[in-house]
Parts: sequence; structure tokens; C-alpha cells
Amino acid sequence: MGTYDQTIPKTLLIRAERGEAAAQYLLGLFYATEDATAEGLIQAHMWFNIAAVSGDVRARAERQELADMMTAPEIAEAQKRARAQLQLQRG
Repeated sequence: MGTYDQTIPKTLLIRAERGEAAAQYLLGLFYATEDATAEGLIQAHMWFNIAAVSGDVRARAERQELADMMTAPEIAEAQKRARAQLQLQRG
């Protein structure tokens, strides 16, 4: 079994915040698989949403799968955070 590298999320976060769609998708996967809390689902949905806007087709499917497990207020919060992050990326 491999060991978990704790630097991956930080590295992914930096790349994702810079607008790299692949990193955004992977960060969404990280949150979806490593943090089963409501906050983790919100973060995962947010990053999948941003990756989908960046053109990652896989992220659209993952985002929908997560949405099926989330409440309407959680989805609204994820969308709000995605809009804010996209504004930061666009400057």
C-alpha cells in the first residue's frame, strides 16, 4: 500500500488557484474521497464546478454525482464559492 503524501493537496491547491483545470479536477477528487463531511462535499463540488467551467468534461459528471448526495443549501454554497474563486482567478 502506498503512503499518503500530505503535500499533494497544498500543491494541487496552488495549481488549482492558478487556473489549471487538471489540478482543479484532482482537487475535487481529493475532497470527494478524503473528506466525507458536508464541508468536504461543498469543496469537492466547488472545484469540480470550476474545472467544468475550465472545460474538464469529467468534472461535469463528478459534480452531478456529488449534487445527488448534497442538500440544496450545500449546492448553493458550493456554487457561491466557485463564483468567488473564479472572480479571483480572473482578477
